[in-house]
Amino acid sequence: MRAGDEGQAALEGHEQGAHLATLPPDDPRLQPFAKHPGRAEKVVVACFLAALACFMAFGAAYWVNAREEVLGGTIGAGLFFFGFGFTAWGKYLMARGPFMEERHVLHSDDAARDAFDAALVERGAAAIGRRSLLTRLLAAAGGVAGVVAAFPLIRSLGPLPKGSLFHTQWRKGSLVVTIDGRPVTVDDLEIGGVLTVFPAGAEGSAISQTLLVRLADTPIVTGPGKETWGPQGYVAYSKVCTHAGCPVGLFEHQVEKLLCPCHQSLFDIAPRPTGTTYYAAEPVFGPAPRPLPQLALRVDAKGRLRAQHDYDQPIGPGFWERTTT
Repeated sequence: MRAGDEGQAALEGHEQGAHLATLPPDDPRLQPFAKHPGRAEKVVVACFLAALACFMAFGAAYWVNAREEVLGGTIGAGLFFFGFGFTAWGKYLMARGPFMEERHVLHSDDAARDAFDAALVERGAAAIGRRSLLTRLLAAAGGVAGVVAAFPLIRSLGPLPKGSLFHTQWRKGSLVVTIDGRPVTVDDLEIGGVLTVFPAGAEGSAISQTLLVRLADTPIVTGPGKETWGPQGYVAYSKVCTHAGCPVGLFEHQVEKLLCPCHQSLFDIAPRPTGTTYYAAEPVFGPAPRPLPQLALRVDAKGRLRAQHDYDQPIGPGFWERTTT
């Protein structure tokens, strides 16, 4: 006999196959590994309950933007209890085995398949059916874990934009202030002066930044329906260029034009004669396709500049609601 045959014979002498379908319910291999299954089951239940509590605590902490230590501690503890309970369940409460089935070919006949299916259903129902509470807790913990895992991803996307893309932070009556929050009065600028301003409470806002220019000391009319938008010679336009969103940061007083230095778009803000079809801040050079949106101004009882309402149209470059370019 060859050495390989001797080894195989020795192996077969020490390992005997067991047919699952013939195992009695009281076979030791079908019993839990734990000496006290009731106690082990209580430990596993406690772990799953602790995992659920930790996962819910993590969701609450993420909602209120808690510190990183709290977020890490709650999600870490939840994963620990869930993993410990799942591992303990599989090791101490499931049938210990081992189970083997003799076969000489890789393909099983129909009788063997039927026997295996029957044994799996019978023994699986016997092993898992007695642990219905654990099954429900496992399903609940897994479901909560999945929701908690997806919750930060969904919430991190931020709120729905709704109508925010159509408007800035300018509102009816918004006080015109400088970057440091100082209110702007009608006496702050001389004719030809220019200043970057914001609505009070939104100092530094990229979408609400506005160029305030004083062209005269009398009211400026920039177009039909805008007779009251330029009190005492003040006009205000969005600083966000309609070409690529760059800041329109330069004013050429002598020719009364605003310049975007990024791509050299030039906007004419000189007052037009009555009856003309031109509007203020019309692009006269460069790639900008549309005029800069204008902010309607008024002067309150204390001589401070305020907004009548938001810009007359969405600011910035291309916008899907526009029908013309």
